[in-house]
Amino acid sequence: MAITLSKGQKVDLTKTNPGLSKVMVGLGWDTNKYDGGNDFDLDASIFLLDSNGKCSSEKDFVFYNQLIGGNGSVEHTGDNLTGEGDGDDEQVKVNLSAVPAAVEKISFVITIHDAEARNQNFGQVSNAFVRIVNEDNNEEIIRYDLGEDFSIETAIIVGELYRHNGEWKFSAIGSGYQGGLARIATDYGLSI
Repeated sequence: MAITLSKGQKVDLTKTNPGLSKVMVGLGWDTNKYDGGNDFDLDASIFLLDSNGKCSSEKDFVFYNQLIGGNGSVEHTGDNLTGEGDGDDEQVKVNLSAVPAAVEKISFVITIHDAEARNQNFGQVSNAFVRIVNEDNNEEIIRYDLGEDFSIETAIIVGELYRHNGEWKFSAIGSGYQGGLARIATDYGLSI
C-alpha cells in the first residue's frame, strides 16, 4: 500500500523498505482544455545536488538530451512529447546504492517546454503527480499528487530524494517557479 504524501511531507524510503536499492520515479500530468494552437510538451528533469544544493557539473543534470547521470545511477527513460494517456508520462530509474557519495539530493522537476513563447503555464495542467515504485516488484511505495495550486508558474520542483543518516528519504516539495528550466538550472549552479 503506497504512502500518499501532502506538500511538505517527508518520508523514509530505504529505512522502512530494507534492501530497497532500485526505484522508478514516475511523473505524470494532464493538460486542461487549451486552444492556443501549440503543442503542450511537459518535461521531467533531474538535478543531482551536492551538500551545497548545487550540481557539481553539467553531468549532474539529467533530461531529454542527456538521459544518464550520476555515473549511470540515474536514467531518464525518454521524452514524452504529448502527455497523452493514463499513468506515468515520463519515468526515471534510480539505483540508490550506486548514486555517487557526493550527491546528497536528487531533485525532480517538471517544466513546460517553450512555455513563454507558447503562452503556457501550470494553471493549464491538472492531475500532476510523482510516484516512487520498487523496481524489483513493481510496487508503488510513495505517491504525491500536486493538486491545483499553480497558475502562472512554468516549472515545478516536484520532490527530492535525499540522504539522511545513511538512508534515503523522499520530500514532497511542490514548489512552483516562473522562468522555466533555465531559472531552476541557474539556481542549482548551472549555466544555461
